[in-house]
Amino acid sequence: MRSLYRPSTFSLVAHDPGAGEWGVAVASKFLAVGSVVPWARAGAGVVATQSYANATFGPLGLEFMSQGYEAEAALGGMLAADSGREERQVGIVDGQGRAATFTGSECYAWAGGRTGQHYAAQGNILTGPEVVDGMVRTFESTSGVLADRLLTALAAGQDAGGDSRGQQSAALLIVKSGGGYAGFNDRYVDLRVDNHPTPIVELRRLLELHKLYSFETRPEDVLTVDHDLARRIQEILRRSGHGEEFHTGAYDEATRRAFRALIGKENLEGRWREGAEVDRVVIDYLSKKYGLRA
Repeated sequence: MRSLYRPSTFSLVAHDPGAGEWGVAVASKFLAVGSVVPWARAGAGVVATQSYANATFGPLGLEFMSQGYEAEAALGGMLAADSGREERQVGIVDGQGRAATFTGSECYAWAGGRTGQHYAAQGNILTGPEVVDGMVRTFESTSGVLADRLLTALAAGQDAGGDSRGQQSAALLIVKSGGGYAGFNDRYVDLRVDNHPTPIVELRRLLELHKLYSFETRPEDVLTVDHDLARRIQEILRRSGHGEEFHTGAYDEATRRAFRALIGKENLEGRWREGAEVDRVVIDYLSKKYGLRA
């Protein structure tokens, strides 16, 4: 039985060849759009299936691309056997970053899409073409990691008008080989906001939390603990209830044990540093949480 309403949706699918990542960002006036639109597999590619979405397009497109089909050919294969293809909208990027987009003639206006190097942007029931244009312009002009670029582009689409029916849900999916939890799968970023008055804003908040807990300490964030930093750590311990007795300004073994216990409680143990080093992200987060000025 077909859904009683169409997910009015705008999305951007893309590949970052340098990072070996494929991703999709999507927003919609539709409950839990992340359960329908985004599909991705590291090395194969990424698919966004929307409008009267044919959910089989996700696994089918990924299977085509894993067999070596280029994006256009995979898209053609997906559409060929679908009698409802004129109601569909699809964006697809293959394992090499080649992109394709399709908007059926029966999709509700405004509907359309654009492709560029390593990306495809598309949407339906939008306020106008400026939504897709805004996503494209922002994605092309934004640097940084793929997750940030996709979400910034999605926000630009919303700022340009977005879904003509309003806001409800958003999702961000990024895959890369071994990028999932403990390296067991490819789901590097998998975040959803299923029902929220400003879902893209909420999705940004979740992405920042993901970065905090992603356990990737950058070399520039490694700090050597001096006297002042040791005093800050001891004040964090005091305020968090992990050590009233620490006030020496020395990063001694007792301080380190207590600090490690606090980091474990905060789910930040993946950012623990041995010896006289700490992660700047941990210090900044705990300082803010426990009311210490920067």
